[in-house]
Amino acid sequence: QVRLVESGGGFVQAGGSLRLSCTASGIIFGTSSMGWYRQAPGKQRDMVALITGGFSTNYADSVKGRFTISRDNAENTVYLEMNSLQPEDTAAYYCKAFASDGRRWMDYWGQGTQVTVSS
Repeated sequence: QVRLVESGGGFVQAGGSLRLSCTASGIIFGTSSMGWYRQAPGKQRDMVALITGGFSTNYADSVKGRFTISRDNAENTVYLEMNSLQPEDTAAYYCKAFASDGRRWMDYWGQGTQVTVSS
């Protein structure tokens, strides 16, 4: 069974920092492409940051220079370091894996973790 478990969300003042974690199980993590997405109330879910199995990264323009995605293959975990947080970063943050469970490649999603930034 594939599971993605996020943690690290919370409440922070503008200018603050948070680090999100997503630990995966049931997938071949080392070859997976991992990503963080966010969804604010009433809005669509948007990509925030991506990291491939080869450690290539991509970021939404709105977070470039402030957020950093990384992965630890030994821990089956992907991180999102978020600095200089702003109220517009408030959203539910979701971890996504495009990964193989040994049989097929699929998209998998975590349950989400809430980030709230006060002004």
